[in-house]
Amino acid sequence: MPGETAVQVEGVSETMLWTLYRRASEAARPDRVLHDPMAVELVSTIDFPFEERFGRSPTWSQWQALRARTFDREVRRFVHDHTQPTVVALGEGLETQFWRVNDGRVRWVSVDLPQVIELRRRLLPASPNMELVESSAADGSWLDAVGASTGVLVTAQGLLMYLERGQVHELVDGCASRFGAGALLFDAVPRWLSDRSRSSRLETASGYRPPPWTWGADAGEIRAIAERPGVASLRRMRVPRGRGLVFGLLTPAAARIPRLADAGLSIWLARLTGEAQT
Repeated sequence: MPGETAVQVEGVSETMLWTLYRRASEAARPDRVLHDPMAVELVSTIDFPFEERFGRSPTWSQWQALRARTFDREVRRFVHDHTQPTVVALGEGLETQFWRVNDGRVRWVSVDLPQVIELRRRLLPASPNMELVESSAADGSWLDAVGASTGVLVTAQGLLMYLERGQVHELVDGCASRFGAGALLFDAVPRWLSDRSRSSRLETASGYRPPPWTWGADAGEIRAIAERPGVASLRRMRVPRGRGLVFGLLTPAAARIPRLADAGLSIWLARLTGEAQT
C-alpha cells in the first residue's frame, strides 16, 4: 500500500529519502542495530517508490544505522555534560534523531532548505524543544538564528561531502568563532570515493546515481581541519560493532589500522576554542 503523503524532491534534497529508507530498512529487521520506529513509520506514510528508486542494500542500510548510532552516542554524551545544551542539526532532512536522544532538556535547532523544513512540518510532530530554521548550511545565516548560546554541539551528518572545500573550512571557522567551547560532529567520505563520485562512477543496482560528492577527506585534509585556529582538537569517533562479516569483524579491525581507517568512511568530533579565523 502506498503512503498517504506525496513527496517530490530531487538533487541533494532527495538524498534525505535515501538515508531515511536505509535507516528504516535496518530498523525493521529483528536483528537491527538501530531502534528507530519513527523512521519505519515515516517510510510507510510517504508516497514514494523507495525500493524501486533506491533498491535493496542491507550493507548500506546497516552502515547508515551504525552512523546514526555513533552520532546518537556523541549527542547524548554532549547533552549529559552540559546544563543547558543546544544541538544544531545542519542539513537534517528527515532524520529522527531528536526523538531518539531527547532527554527533555535539549534545545534542538534543525537547519535545512525551505522545502525540506516544510516537509518536516508536515511529516514530523512538533516539539517545544525544537526550532526549525530555513537556511542553507553553507550561507551562515543560521548562526544568527541560533544566537549566543553556551554548550552548543553542531552536527553535520551526510552533509559536508556536498560542499566545496572552502565552504567546509568556512563552516568550521564560523562554528568556532560563534560557539566557543562547543563542538562540531561530522562525517566524511574518503578522497578517493569523492573523486569517483565526481566522475559519475557511483550508481546503485537500481540505477540510482546520487549527486556527486565534492568534498572528500584524506590525511592531509583532516590535518588541515585540525589546524584551523578555532579547533582545539579533532578526534575520530569509534563506530559501534555491527552484524556480520563486514561490520562485525572487518570494519572494526580496519579501524585499528590508520591507513585503512583513512581509506574508509569516518566520523569526527572537533572541539572548538572560540578563536576566529585570521
